[in-house]
Amino acid sequence: MDVDHYSVLGLPSGEEGASLTPKEITKAYREKARDLHPDKRKDDPNAHENFIKLKSSYEILIDEKARKLFDDLLRVKRDQQRRFAQQDSKRRKMMSDLEDRERASFAPDPSVKAKAEEERIARKLKEEIARIRAMHANKGASTGTGPGLNKETVSKEGNNGAGGGVGLNKEKILKVSWEKIGEDYTAQKLRELFSRFGEVEDIVIKSSKKKGSALVVMATKESAIAATGSVSGSLSNPLLVVPLKPAVVSDFPAPQKAEETDLSSNLVGAGYQAFEDAVFQKLTKAAEKQQK
Repeated sequence: MDVDHYSVLGLPSGEEGASLTPKEITKAYREKARDLHPDKRKDDPNAHENFIKLKSSYEILIDEKARKLFDDLLRVKRDQQRRFAQQDSKRRKMMSDLEDRERASFAPDPSVKAKAEEERIARKLKEEIARIRAMHANKGASTGTGPGLNKETVSKEGNNGAGGGVGLNKEKILKVSWEKIGEDYTAQKLRELFSRFGEVEDIVIKSSKKKGSALVVMATKESAIAATGSVSGSLSNPLLVVPLKPAVVSDFPAPQKAEETDLSSNLVGAGYQAFEDAVFQKLTKAAEKQQK
């Protein structure tokens, strides 16, 4: 709707225009017609067209049905404009609130800043302590004295079962893996399962979305052998248990040993070596603390 017929006749529009009587509309038309008649506006090239528009608007407003439809159209348009105005107001308020929240979120919080600084300093201190310990461990390993213990000495202890200082026998370590279906396994749950075969010294868990795995350190080589292949866990989610380094047992033939080695090497797949390195570091630190 591009034309407001009330405005063409010089009358108020909207609810006020809808309340006008036919006599008031006719009176307004006649006054406007005298003013816009082409005979009085010979110099206006649009005089005839304007007079036709005036007459057309009057015919619509003087007809009861046509006027009612036009009033309904005006009312719908007013309601629509009112809704748009309300929506714009709500939208502006939402945008304002959003901007305020963004400014508040980026504003520096003194307590958060202090906490971050504390964590940064603690992290740096931890790195320095680890560096100093590693330096002393390397010195002890190179001279063959002191409480130093590195991965190389751990490996030697695992292979030979003896050495100077604290050693970690790989034959006491079990690789455990399970699928991430049903009930998951925690360190406490694994400790309860393997404690039936002997004392459990340590458990380190590594988990992904599809598979869980852990290294279980038994107190003795015999308890590790007893636990291998015996612990099944939950029936809905059984455990796969293999030794980290199969024990040398004369009763087992060589082909069986090779098969177990292949099984342990393929237990978790790519990336497991890094996990083992991290576990060795943890166990090394524990051994250093026991020496102190």
